[in-house]
Amino acid sequence: MSIAIEAIRAFLYREARYLDDRQWDEWLTCYAPDVTYWMPAWDDDDRITEDPQSQISLIYYPNRDGLEDRVFRIKTERSGASTPEPRTSHSVTNVEVLAERPGAVDVRYNFHTLSHRYKVTDQYFGTVFATLRQSEDQIVISAKKIVLKNDYIRQVIDVYHV
Repeated sequence: MSIAIEAIRAFLYREARYLDDRQWDEWLTCYAPDVTYWMPAWDDDDRITEDPQSQISLIYYPNRDGLEDRVFRIKTERSGASTPEPRTSHSVTNVEVLAERPGAVDVRYNFHTLSHRYKVTDQYFGTVFATLRQSEDQIVISAKKIVLKNDYIRQVIDVYHV
């Protein structure tokens, strides 16, 4: 099975749009139930952490349940860090297919997100490594590793920032 690069790009753009438009339920459909969603931290030697089980991560969800809980908190205003919700604008660039195998494709792409809240606009940027697979009639993310390249983050980072 091969997923065309045009379909991959369209999927990644749609996922970013769901975040920008705060379409949380639709955004969740982009993720497989067994997805691993991970944003490692930078260690003191300027290297990203390698094990979410034993080292610090900025975000780590071993499956979609964590993402669903996060969305529930955002939607029900049970997240002080997300109230009021920021306005975001995601840009996805440099989409590359790294590997293809039966049933899955590994991709790498860059992102740049502008986030506006409390009269301040912050920028987040980095690289995402994701595994996509065809699930019934749609593409879903089965693994996502987000390498945030900002040196300084002045607030709590959340799923809508990346």
